[in-house]
This record gives sequence, C-alpha cells and structure tokens, in this order.
Amino acid sequence: MIKVSDQAKAKAVQLMTEEGFNPVEDYIRVGVKSGGCSGLEYVLRFDNQKADTDQLFEDNNIKIIVDKKSILYLAGTTLEYSGGLNGKGFVFNNPNASRTCGCGESFSL
Repeated sequence: MIKVSDQAKAKAVQLMTEEGFNPVEDYIRVGVKSGGCSGLEYVLRFDNQKADTDQLFEDNNIKIIVDKKSILYLAGTTLEYSGGLNGKGFVFNNPNASRTCGCGESFSL
C-alpha cells in the first residue's frame, strides 16, 4: 500500500530515535486532510498508538498506520526523503495525485 524508500527509512529511524520513539515498535502516521494550496494536504507524524480504525502497513521494516479516510488517497504512494542543500525533506510520490503544489506538501485528485 505505502512504500518507504531506503533514504526515508534511514531518516525516519534517526528522527524517531531522537524524538524518543522506538523505530522497531512505533509507527509513522500518514494521513490526508483538507488544506494546502492544492486542496488536500499530507499529514506525517510519529505515533506510538494504533487505533482500531487504523490500517497497518509495513515496508522496509518501517510500520506505517493510516486512518480509514486517508487510505483511498494514499494507495500506491512511496514515502521518500530528499536531503542536502536543495532537498525538500520527506516527499510523497503519490500516483493518485493529478496535481501537486510546488513544495510537494499538498495535492489534488
């Protein structure tokens, strides 16, 4: 459902550890909400609790939870990380998005 690139995995493990989360047991919560310049905005945060309504996915040894409302918007998405001087940080490569904003944080279908 959601893939995690090697670069995104490495950065996520580093940040989770720095913020007191356990990369083996805890989750990256990915979601979608209304907002942003293209209409829908990605939500990305660390979480240590999974709700009964969350869908759990695991790729590249990273556990990802997605709420039911966001699953349709995120099917087939790859979470990537671009660092360095011109890097954007975490980036969503979403095949469902027909239009994305310049910063890559929002999209429309």
